[in-house]
Amino acid sequence: MNNKLVMTDFIVFGIYFVLLAAYGYMIYRKKKKQETSATHDFFLAEGSLTWWAIGASLIASNISAEQFIGMSGDGFFVGTAVAAYEWIAAIALIIIAVWFMPVYLKNKIYTMPQFLKTRYNESVALIMAVFWLFLYVFVNLTSILYLGAVAINGLAGGEYLHLIMIVLAVMGLIITLGGMKVIGFTDVLQVGVLILGGLATTYLALTKVSESFGLGHDAIAGLKMLFKDSPDHFKMILSKPDSGTVSAALAGDAASQNYINKYLLLPGITMYFAGQWIVNLNYWGCNQYITQRALGADLKTARTGILFAAFLKLMMPIIVMLPGIAAYVLHRNGGLEGFNGVKDTAYSSVLAFLPEGLKGLSVAALTAAIVASLAGKLNSISTIFTLDVYKKYLNKEADENKQVWVGRLTVLVAMILAIAFTWKDLLGIGGEGGFTFIQKYTGFISPGVFAMFILGMFWKRTTGTAAVAGLLTGFLLAIFFNSYAINMFGTETLLYTAFPNGKGAYEIPFQINMGWSFFFTMLVMIVLSLIGKGGEQKAFVLDKAMFKVQPIHTVMIVAILLIITALYAYLW
Repeated sequence: MNNKLVMTDFIVFGIYFVLLAAYGYMIYRKKKKQETSATHDFFLAEGSLTWWAIGASLIASNISAEQFIGMSGDGFFVGTAVAAYEWIAAIALIIIAVWFMPVYLKNKIYTMPQFLKTRYNESVALIMAVFWLFLYVFVNLTSILYLGAVAINGLAGGEYLHLIMIVLAVMGLIITLGGMKVIGFTDVLQVGVLILGGLATTYLALTKVSESFGLGHDAIAGLKMLFKDSPDHFKMILSKPDSGTVSAALAGDAASQNYINKYLLLPGITMYFAGQWIVNLNYWGCNQYITQRALGADLKTARTGILFAAFLKLMMPIIVMLPGIAAYVLHRNGGLEGFNGVKDTAYSSVLAFLPEGLKGLSVAALTAAIVASLAGKLNSISTIFTLDVYKKYLNKEADENKQVWVGRLTVLVAMILAIAFTWKDLLGIGGEGGFTFIQKYTGFISPGVFAMFILGMFWKRTTGTAAVAGLLTGFLLAIFFNSYAINMFGTETLLYTAFPNGKGAYEIPFQINMGWSFFFTMLVMIVLSLIGKGGEQKAFVLDKAMFKVQPIHTVMIVAILLIITALYAYLW
């Protein structure tokens, strides 16, 4: 098994890079001749993105190293249950398309801090603008850059981590400096490479499974063997560990502890009552990084693009999860030489089986995902800083050209900070895996932010005071449930059941933590709004006509829901 890239792989990768750069430059030159508003064009593409560009850009920005590496690793560890993140995301995108986008577009919302200022007040907007800037630079950018560099470095021989980090950063900067239109349309190319390379990796992984069991070069036979060899890896809902399993884990039984660790990651049916919805609705609906793709379009185009992204979401587990399950089956049957058993290296170990050229294509797919995510995140950072901080508080007289140049400088500074913070591996991801690490720690703020947005959109009484209190309450409750609840109230209460985590302590599943944090945050915000005054004065005007969907959208929504229903019925 050859783990390293060879000249053919570098040639394939080079072709991808040249095509991407040439296409991006072509769009940039075309844009220069047509642009009417420099700031709207740079930050929002001035409504020029088509529905397929919006949908592709949403997926390209979303699928990055944490999916390819982290979700594949969770597929190795747990199985198809991790696909809930993708399939519930498809339903969340339907909700965003039907109910959230009309509110944003009707009120001409271009940034998330602008939403908060319009609905609440400037203090709430400024607090969240600064918060999002720190989150995007020091959590999102760094994790994308680090996980991506680690993955590619493993295939390049393990000696070029910092060089790869710089190359990824430069590629991300090149795309970002062209503005949102360049990002949006190059993302179409990136998604094409991502899907083609990802499917090639999955196909080769399944054929390797087939060959290792003496069934010939047959991907379908390999898929059937995954079901036959590891049926527990094809269950969407994990059962809650019983007292016997907990006792066995405490007594040192590795298999029992392993199952409990899976449940801590994906706590069965309970995660569908809150955790999964909070994660997805907050990410897809209240996140500048994502919603920015559609904010410059008209409602029909935005809705079609978002629903197209939902369709693409349905197939993502095939690309990012199945290789991890294939790695698990190969590993347990001795067919994965050199694999160290660390789940976040499962995807790279599968790539090692690919022939020359195809390995380069798969690395190009991984790179496409990383670069697209870096570009999208950088553009969001520059948009928030320029429009919500610089223009409002530092230089109110700045003209459009000045704002664009400030946006570009912000992009450069943000990337330099991310590289500096990542250079010596300060992330501390440890053994829980990159995907879980990101989901767990963004869950500290997701409940408060989502409560602030959902009430602000659809309940007129919500006040600015309640919004600030909700943000703080959500964060403090997340800390409480993750760190102090067990010591104060024990391992089992009406609110939660804690389980031994194998590290000498008990832990509450983080998705359950998010659920209760969200519930009590909503309660606090509702009470404060009822006893406060002034919420109605800044409420958005809503009418039923805003939420009416066209026949084509109805057909798309029904098709998505039927596919998800069939998948859950088969894998329950």
